[in-house]
Amino acid sequence: MNPETRDQRVYLIDDDEAVRDAMSMLLNSADYAYQCFESAEDFLQHHDVSWRGCLILDIRMPGLSGLELQKRLQKTGSTLPIIFITGHGDVPMAVEAMRQGAIDFLRKPISEEDLLNRIQQALEHESNLLEQTGFRHQNLARLESLTQREKQIFRQVAEGQANKAIAIDFGISERTVEVHRSQVMKKLEAKTLAQLVRIYIDLEHFDAY
Repeated sequence: MNPETRDQRVYLIDDDEAVRDAMSMLLNSADYAYQCFESAEDFLQHHDVSWRGCLILDIRMPGLSGLELQKRLQKTGSTLPIIFITGHGDVPMAVEAMRQGAIDFLRKPISEEDLLNRIQQALEHESNLLEQTGFRHQNLARLESLTQREKQIFRQVAEGQANKAIAIDFGISERTVEVHRSQVMKKLEAKTLAQLVRIYIDLEHFDAY
């Protein structure tokens, strides 16, 4: 098993016991930690938003459907990537599920090789997502250390304004702009302008400037 998957688990939800048994054998042979559930309701009773890994989800099940569970999980803030399992007639539903954030879908009958490849991709996707989220939280905390003037300078620099133009906008000297700019770079731990721009783009949806 890839070292980065050690804290991750594959969660399988399918109302067909034979499918659960077959997938359990496959996941066990591939040395994946896993947990099976016979219904979406059963999964929700045990689910914790801190769970890491990925979710293999049958799109059609008695009771709560796979699509309905997807919507419920979105509301909880779950980061589990979803791989949908679909029958021949369920492909349009699966495409809609992917528009809503699902990472993939597999049509029955499922190739074991395809399933294992998609699982590994989903686990890597989740690891990357959590890493990006961690960086974003760090950047938000660093942003809070800026003064209001430094936030203004940060925004103008990241949007491509030259020091001279910024100085004119705020009625201050270029030297003062340079001092503020240096402090912004230091507090945000950006060594280059490109890094500063990436931080700005990453945080622009938070309206924190």
